[in-house]
Amino acid sequence: MDPNPTLLIGTTKGAFVLRCGPDGWHVTGPHCNGWRIAHVVSDGANIYAGGGDDWSGAGIYRSADKGATWSFAKLTTGKMDAWAANDPDFAAMIDWDPSPPPFGESFSAIWSLHAAHGQVHAGTNSAHLLTSSDDGQTWAQNDALADFPDRDQWTPGAAGLVLHTIVSAPETPTKLWLGISAAGVFASEDGGASWHRRNRLSNAEACDGHTHPAAPANGDTGLCVHNIARAPGDLLYQQNHHGVWRSHDGGRHWDDITEGLPSTFGFPIALDPHDPDTLWTFPLNGDSQGRFPPDARPAVWRSTDGGSTWHPQRSGLPDRAWFTVLRQAMASAPGHIAFGTNTGSVFLSRDNGIHWDEVARHLPTILSVELAAL
Repeated sequence: MDPNPTLLIGTTKGAFVLRCGPDGWHVTGPHCNGWRIAHVVSDGANIYAGGGDDWSGAGIYRSADKGATWSFAKLTTGKMDAWAANDPDFAAMIDWDPSPPPFGESFSAIWSLHAAHGQVHAGTNSAHLLTSSDDGQTWAQNDALADFPDRDQWTPGAAGLVLHTIVSAPETPTKLWLGISAAGVFASEDGGASWHRRNRLSNAEACDGHTHPAAPANGDTGLCVHNIARAPGDLLYQQNHHGVWRSHDGGRHWDDITEGLPSTFGFPIALDPHDPDTLWTFPLNGDSQGRFPPDARPAVWRSTDGGSTWHPQRSGLPDRAWFTVLRQAMASAPGHIAFGTNTGSVFLSRDNGIHWDEVARHLPTILSVELAAL
């Protein structure tokens, strides 16, 4: 990858694109009409930005020219549409399109995007999976997930019943994994025609002694999964509400690898693309203690042995800070790792986390970070 990759940033006030030139880093944005953009990804030819909320409804923007111009697919209605339908002046002010969107009121926002094997997948709130095979022009809902047998028993997390993580196998197009808060990990081996829950502990006794409601229980990991990353050979890692976990068999069994970290709580997890045993996470002090770094000492914690041991990497980071790094706000690429904060800073390492540079600051609350070769 280029020593200075393009950074795609999703924020509460639109999408931003960061590029490094001869005179330093440059930020363009906000793109996407200032929408709440939960996730921005690229398939190499296009950039996709998904988001929305109760006010706007859900939608996905696409740029085929590296962020210079954007097209838009509105997928559901929001409160804004009800206002516009009854107020011609307001409708004119926002240039409202009265055409009914394809999914009505069935979900409120796009929370995640994933491009692989000529398709783009999108996860929603509440917990639907959409797929496009025509560069985002049209979208189809995955019926097998929508009709999952115990769906009526899924419990939403604090942000809702969000499908926030989509992971695929580059070598096997039919394999997909989903992270849903707080229903757990779901897997498909037939391209989404059927789904199976994959939350079992490798050792059910590992849940003994935990009292937190999101902790492992009844033989399952805590179902409030926060993020998933995959390495070759169906090796999976997850950060959830109560620890970091590893699975060697595609999620059929999970081992607790939290020991050595300063807390059990955190949101993102990222893998070295060339080394399945090297991973990073960003621990926070807990869901009821402020959700900032333990002792207000920010560090990205790295393991080079699959989570057996952990070491903090904080060179170049602030000595003291109270920011949060959200679930999609950390990304890795060969030789690089980057993360964004809820206080609007973006930090990039070009040496796998040994040293960090702040490459942007004062952006809106950062919801996602991705590294792209554009």
